[in-house]
Amino acid sequence: MLSLYNKTCAECSQLITHRYSTSFSMGIRLFEQKLRLPICAIYGFVRFADEIVDTFHGYEKANLLQRFRSDTYRSITECISLNPVLHAFQEVVRRYHIENELIDAFLDSMAMDLHFSTYEDSLYKQYIYGSAEVVGLMCLRVFTDGNEAEYQRLKEGAQALGSAFQKINFLRDMKSDFAERGRVYFPGIDYQHFTNEQKNEIETDIKQDFDVGYKSILQLPPSARFGVYLAYIYYLNLFKKIKNANVTRVKTERIRVKNRIKVYLLCRSMVKNSLNLL
Repeated sequence: MLSLYNKTCAECSQLITHRYSTSFSMGIRLFEQKLRLPICAIYGFVRFADEIVDTFHGYEKANLLQRFRSDTYRSITECISLNPVLHAFQEVVRRYHIENELIDAFLDSMAMDLHFSTYEDSLYKQYIYGSAEVVGLMCLRVFTDGNEAEYQRLKEGAQALGSAFQKINFLRDMKSDFAERGRVYFPGIDYQHFTNEQKNEIETDIKQDFDVGYKSILQLPPSARFGVYLAYIYYLNLFKKIKNANVTRVKTERIRVKNRIKVYLLCRSMVKNSLNLL
């Protein structure tokens, strides 16, 4: 039965989400049931595209990414794919009317990683939009479920939150991005001469994104609000750790939030949510 195939493909994306991100997995578990598999389908899609450009060394990455793009649109057109991740994704695209423009922008940003190792201001903004902000917008399409007015009202906040998360990732992964891939994402930054002053400027920018994103979290539908809030809290805690670290530590260590701290943050957030104190 096709329903069994659909369910199996969706569960494949759920497994990918759980294997690759404990933080997002915990947040997704706090969504209403109806949202969990669709959000995992989006995560599975973006994660596999990212894997092509970041980890498939020794393979023809450009060809693989182009094939992934072609297969994505073929799956949307034909309403089916033998790739479980793409099959689950195309169902979500069609069900929630996710625009091709968002998919194109995301895949374009993945392709940029194959051609650029440094990003000046315009490229940086384009990359942030395609790699992070549009992912927030895809998720927002699911959260608002056809309510166009609500989508437009929350759009800026979804983009800002995606932007903040991505910039924190850039700081967290600065060492591996440079050492393993030769990349420096922040405009005007020389990895070898990265200063605390430059780090502070980046953190000020992230704080502004966080402030805009947080206001939108509080306006999300109840079905999604707490799960997104928890992801925000995890990243906020990571952000604080990075802020408290000097530039040398950021360049030589991948700063993490320990699992026991994540559990504590989850419990504390659940109490705040039950008391309507988010």
